Amino acid sequence: MSVTERRRTSARRESLLGDQPGAFASARYARITPLKARRVVDLVRGLPVDEALSLLQFAPQAASETVYKVLESAIANAETTEGLDRGDLVISVAQVDEGPTMKRWRPRAQGRATRINKRTSHITLAVQPADVVVEKKGRKA
Repeated sequence: MSVTERRRTSARRESLLGDQPGAFASARYARITPLKARRVVDLVRGLPVDEALSLLQFAPQAASETVYKVLESAIANAETTEGLDRGDLVISVAQVDEGPTMKRWRPRAQGRATRINKRTSHITLAVQPADVVVEKKGRKA
């Protein structure tokens, strides 16, 4: 399905891709801190998807597994809903937003307690054809 055939677009798709061809996927409430997830997402931003997948597969960070799954989902969305070719897809948008923090308490000495923050992340990746990403960058400059 091309962008012109699309009957209804979500506000989320509109904010990420506009009227350009492409697809996105997101993992919400992932149990990884946003700071650690951003380190991994910064590695793959702007890369072709095949190169990004191989980089994520061997990255030592724990967040790379979650980002790998989100990227696979975004590629599958682009192939099935938009009919795009996997070979020329590039990661155009890669962002990590902070999710809710679960607050837990840990007992300490002398009857005290300290708070433990279990942070969550919302990871969003969008893929677009390489020629669209080059046009978009050229227009902004």
